[in-house]
Amino acid sequence: MLDELSVKNFGIIEEIIWKPSAGMNVITGETGAGKSLVVDAVEALLSGQAKEEDIRHGSNEARVEGVFHHDDSEDYLALKALLEEKGLDSGDGTILLACEIKRHGRSTLRVNRQAVSKALLKIIGMAMVDIHGQSEHLSLLNKSHHLDYLDSYAHTLQKRHIFGEKAQELHQMEKEIELLSRDERELARHIELLNFQVDEIKKAELQGGEEEELQKELVILMSAEKLKSAAFEIYRILYGEDNAMNADSAMDKLNETLPLMKQLAETDATLKSKLTNLEGIVSGLDDLAREIRSYGDNLNFDQARLTEVQERLELIKTLKRKYGGSINEVLNYLAKTEKELAGLTSSGERREELQKEREQLKKEMGVLSDKLTQERKTAAEKISAAVKKELAELSMGRVDFVVSMTQEEAPEGIPLPDGKNYKFTSSGVDDVAFLVSTNPGEPAKALDKIASTGEISRFMLAMKSALADADTIPVLIFDEIDIGIGGRSGEVIGRKLWNLSKNHQVICVTHLPQIAAFADTQYRVSKQTAQDRTVSTIESLQGEAREKELAAMIGGTSYTESALQAARELIANAEAWKAQAEK
Repeated sequence: MLDELSVKNFGIIEEIIWKPSAGMNVITGETGAGKSLVVDAVEALLSGQAKEEDIRHGSNEARVEGVFHHDDSEDYLALKALLEEKGLDSGDGTILLACEIKRHGRSTLRVNRQAVSKALLKIIGMAMVDIHGQSEHLSLLNKSHHLDYLDSYAHTLQKRHIFGEKAQELHQMEKEIELLSRDERELARHIELLNFQVDEIKKAELQGGEEEELQKELVILMSAEKLKSAAFEIYRILYGEDNAMNADSAMDKLNETLPLMKQLAETDATLKSKLTNLEGIVSGLDDLAREIRSYGDNLNFDQARLTEVQERLELIKTLKRKYGGSINEVLNYLAKTEKELAGLTSSGERREELQKEREQLKKEMGVLSDKLTQERKTAAEKISAAVKKELAELSMGRVDFVVSMTQEEAPEGIPLPDGKNYKFTSSGVDDVAFLVSTNPGEPAKALDKIASTGEISRFMLAMKSALADADTIPVLIFDEIDIGIGGRSGEVIGRKLWNLSKNHQVICVTHLPQIAAFADTQYRVSKQTAQDRTVSTIESLQGEAREKELAAMIGGTSYTESALQAARELIANAEAWKAQAEK
């Protein structure tokens, strides 16, 4: 439900913060006071669309915010899943919508403080609020929602879900059959290519980590002479040259220190450990010098091995370019290709098997879709009768309502019991549309073709009343629903709106006291002039203030005591009816 609406610099609204209650909220006030501006602000918030003239004169931007909340009931699982998918779920059921409308520049739209596109905002908004009036933000005007309403009313959503799973299974099956049914020559060429790729990779006998080892070996091979020279120089420095007559090597110098260190240690026992260290250094350096000499002696430039390593690395590079960015990826490609080859080799048998399974699946889908159609037809008749009854009570008895259900034949479709094949979607074979004729003898047309705003509002009220149990949209807003109707019809509308408020949060803008009397909470919008500026405000009405507002709606601003008494009677009668209805 809508917990709070904040509007700033929108039309003649300077700033209001409105907290509607649960149940039925009624907004009243004089013509031109800005009642419908509240609805317009909500619509701008939900659609992300507003005109520059909606921004209050003298301001550069308008801002509308709405705080909603939803529970975790089954009705709102789809909305919760959408919010989670887009990373917008607050975690506590709160949904904060914000729309900043700029006079110059683009509007900024946010859901739970994160910027969103206009398209996503509309999807989220339409899941939470239906606005009945001069609005495109109405689910019942959207034909794509009509089947959802019908299935909810008919309690066929589970069957529809099962059918959708079968349709998905069929889609995957047909994709595989199409792959297996390629032209034989094309398939042969494809198999030949795969075999070549498998042979090429297998022939290379790749090993994991091989490339890194080869790269290291390549560096050594290409630097063999330099390494050999460096090793000899290290040995010469440490050990001297073999034919040298002078003792100037590091080893000779160290060996000269040993007798001196021994003398020191014999005189000062604390230096024995130093002597041991020095002896270890001499011994270790001797070993190191011999190892370096051996390393250098064994280093020889091997042109054949260098060529072999370079060619091996080039082969690996080629395979990586063709089949993956690393040896492991190339080997993974090999495994996948071998699996595909195995499948293609037995493709004929698999194709025949799948074709049989496809025909069986289509028959099952045909049986299930026929059951869906029959249950939908039964529900459609009940909906039509219920809507017509509601319309009659709203003084629209001459209006005809039809739930159109059509099917389209298609050779590649699914077979139904009548022996024909029909086009299908994940929802079945039925194309559903709610149609209406407002004048006898005229053909029924789509709902959005009805011209009168008042008729649309009342028609939608009839629809909502008939589909109350199937309607999962939590907030219903009715604007101008009382255009062209009298007090007696107003009382009927008030009752229906209040009945809707049992399962929805209802917000209604009205001029009729007979409707306002049924409010659980009533608000008055008024405009005041201060410092040559007109400001629109909204306030909650209780007790005597509410009675006076209804009296003004009955007899004008200069109402009489009889009008006041009539207002009290309207409220009392409405409360009595509501109490009885609760029982």
